[in-house]
Amino acid sequence: MIEVQIDDVIFKLQEEHDFGWLASLGRVFQVFDQQDSGNISFGVEKNAEKLFVKYAGAKAITFSGDPQDAIHHLKNAMQMYTALGHPSLIQLVDHFEVGAGYAAVFEWFEGESLHPHWSFPPPEKYNDPQSPFYRFKKLSVAQRLDALERIFSFHAYIEKNNFVAIDFYDGSLLYNFSKNEMKICDIDLYQRRPYFNTMGRLWGSSRFMSPEEFTLDAEIDGCTNVFNMGATAFALLGGERDRSFERWDAGEELYKIALKAVEPSRENRYGSVSAFKLAWDSAVK
Repeated sequence: MIEVQIDDVIFKLQEEHDFGWLASLGRVFQVFDQQDSGNISFGVEKNAEKLFVKYAGAKAITFSGDPQDAIHHLKNAMQMYTALGHPSLIQLVDHFEVGAGYAAVFEWFEGESLHPHWSFPPPEKYNDPQSPFYRFKKLSVAQRLDALERIFSFHAYIEKNNFVAIDFYDGSLLYNFSKNEMKICDIDLYQRRPYFNTMGRLWGSSRFMSPEEFTLDAEIDGCTNVFNMGATAFALLGGERDRSFERWDAGEELYKIALKAVEPSRENRYGSVSAFKLAWDSAVK
């Protein structure tokens, strides 16, 4: 283990790595080094402009895989960010090979992760008043419904464009509390359709995953993402894994729609994110 200091930040790596190239992008003021994806990310600032830089190629302290796999995933993700530009998604600025790795540069979004497991691991995430998730759950139902609208709109959009969400969970969400604005910050593992489960257990948080995401050779499609959206609704408006009505904040009609979305049997869910969103929007109105 080695300790690295770049400008205002200090972090740890498993081995030496050259980050000299970051200087051309600006002064590093923040580091995100606790990801198990193999990526290390930085907040950089130059001429009063902030950027978010995601980098694969270094051995982060929490990463147990091969950096080459992380590079491969980040490179492949660029087609998703390019093809799926949307107001709900952080904006890609540039991406390039650099040194022994690969970098992707995004516009900076002044938001807080709803699942900052490195600073507020469960159960602190749910109980600590300083936790972004705790604070989000204290927002009004109307504010949380607006945040969900952004999430559902994006996933209806990707469905229309023949993509499917993989590894979507609350760690993919950033919320700006001063502007009441939600952004999706991580679609690195999203895939073009048709897509089939070749792993058995796919990437992701089991709190948000459908049965087919644990089933080898199962098709992963819009109906799968209906489950993901329903699970997201229960996370942001209800008791997350506890899907009882007693833990739900948004009324019986929306509760029934969310409950149908997380049916274990695909045949009992909405057939697409668009169909789910149509029912949800009608109930919200």
